[in-house]
Amino acid sequence: MLAAAGLALGGKSPESVLAEFQRGGFFVTHVLECPVESRTGGDLAQLIANRIPTVLTRIRRSLKPKRLAPIAMSLKQALPAFNSGELPCAILLHQGMPFALDGDAAAASAKNLREALANQSASARQGLA
Repeated sequence: MLAAAGLALGGKSPESVLAEFQRGGFFVTHVLECPVESRTGGDLAQLIANRIPTVLTRIRRSLKPKRLAPIAMSLKQALPAFNSGELPCAILLHQGMPFALDGDAAAASAKNLREALANQSASARQGLA
């Protein structure tokens, strides 16, 4: 996530890294608030499906982002809900898919996310978004 935000640790304290991340306008939230390993019954897809309505409500009412970028391939199934029009923000995707920061090519996905954020910001500045 830090790479996607264009931040480096560089000997900084965790508090200063978090402050810099937040000053950049970034916020990370989880769909599932508890570790999957501690859950019993159901698979990951079902757990995510059960939480999506609550997450959409939280995003709309509390977080109110200007843009949202799913960063795990396990959120692929939630894309119809994210794109349903219930969220008053831009949904950033990579070739129609979530950014796979949880996959084998996390560094490339972070680069793709950084580029998408830069492109979306540039479009907004030009009045195109």
